[in-house]
Amino acid sequence: MIGIGLLVIRIVIGLSFVGHGAQKLFGWFGGHGLKGTGGWFDSIGMKPGITMALFAGLSELIGGAFFALGLLTPFAGILIALTMLVAIFKVHGANGYWATQNGYEYNLAILAVAIGVALTGAGPYSLDSFLF
Repeated sequence: MIGIGLLVIRIVIGLSFVGHGAQKLFGWFGGHGLKGTGGWFDSIGMKPGITMALFAGLSELIGGAFFALGLLTPFAGILIALTMLVAIFKVHGANGYWATQNGYEYNLAILAVAIGVALTGAGPYSLDSFLF
């Protein structure tokens, strides 16, 4: 049952991050694409904005896909964790803990899941277990 639990966690978190990456990179799912996201990154001091948006989008898209598949899971977990650390320190941290106040509660929960799965392993229903 642990393997199925890890699979559910990996798929939900991983595909959510694929979607967030696609929002930043391509403007899909209501996102603003590189230009719009880059402009927002510039406005919060992350310069050059478009380059930073590209890095964030790629980290989310690749990290999320690998996490969902259970492929190179420690690497995928690190990409997701780094993305959440940036979100905490650059956007949400100053707002306190609670998500209802635009705080870092959600980001910290995702960070814990990413690190937890990266340290635990992807489980038996993963490409890692098939390949390694």
